[in-house]
Amino acid sequence: MANKVLLILVDGMRPDSISLGGGNEFEAFFKSGTYSFQARTTFPSVTLPCHMSLFHSVDPGRHGITTNTYIPQVRPINGLVEVLTAGKKTTAFAYNWEQLRDLDRPGNLEYSWFERQHLETALSVDERTTAAAAKMIKEHAPDFVFLYLGGTDLWGHQCGWMSQEYLESVKNVWECIRQICTDLPEAYTVIVTADHGGHDRNHGDNIPEDMTIPVVFKGELFPKGKELEHFDIRDIAPTIVDILGVEPDPEWEGHSILTDLREVESMQTLTGKDTSRCWN
Repeated sequence: MANKVLLILVDGMRPDSISLGGGNEFEAFFKSGTYSFQARTTFPSVTLPCHMSLFHSVDPGRHGITTNTYIPQVRPINGLVEVLTAGKKTTAFAYNWEQLRDLDRPGNLEYSWFERQHLETALSVDERTTAAAAKMIKEHAPDFVFLYLGGTDLWGHQCGWMSQEYLESVKNVWECIRQICTDLPEAYTVIVTADHGGHDRNHGDNIPEDMTIPVVFKGELFPKGKELEHFDIRDIAPTIVDILGVEPDPEWEGHSILTDLREVESMQTLTGKDTSRCWN
């Protein structure tokens, strides 16, 4: 069975909101995979620069996007979608923030769904976006599916990060994730992460509240209950192409955590001891 990937990104979800908003079940969801509550995003910790770093595996200084306004790259670098397309993999997006249309070059996505999100419709739009992604998986089974949920960020800006309203949006996110994972084919590895955190009613600073993000990998290639010591948002794209059997772009700066895992397994086979350098 060919491996596939579902990447779910929750805009502005702080690691400490997971148990407070989603409850013990959401926290257990993370801890049942290969995970970190101390992963690091890129600076500036702003939505579009962080997404560009995730999809292109380089810092903003290399891809050139430092605000939420897209500008053409001076020195273009192939992103995740371009690399997967070149590797004959099918790709799909379901999202509700329009600026993410620039994460890939025109003509690469096989399937795409978009609905503009506003504060008063934030939770219901996240639910419909999730349903759209689930429908694409059921009908087309793309090799890579990107699901973006933006309601948490909207409520963080409106009422403050860690406010009751913000935590309610995290609870809604957990329901969305649980919904799409319920009937997900076994071929899919699920990755859940965030682009940045937040403090007060803002984000973008080089402080732990803004720079620290959660991440979890759940699938047959990843050990259950393993905590990553070090993880950077730039490591996501290389790990995804590794799962799918595609070579990363040579200019990418991140690395696949599967490489570390293979090294650990090899050393354990040779020595019979836990020689991990990347797991707790």
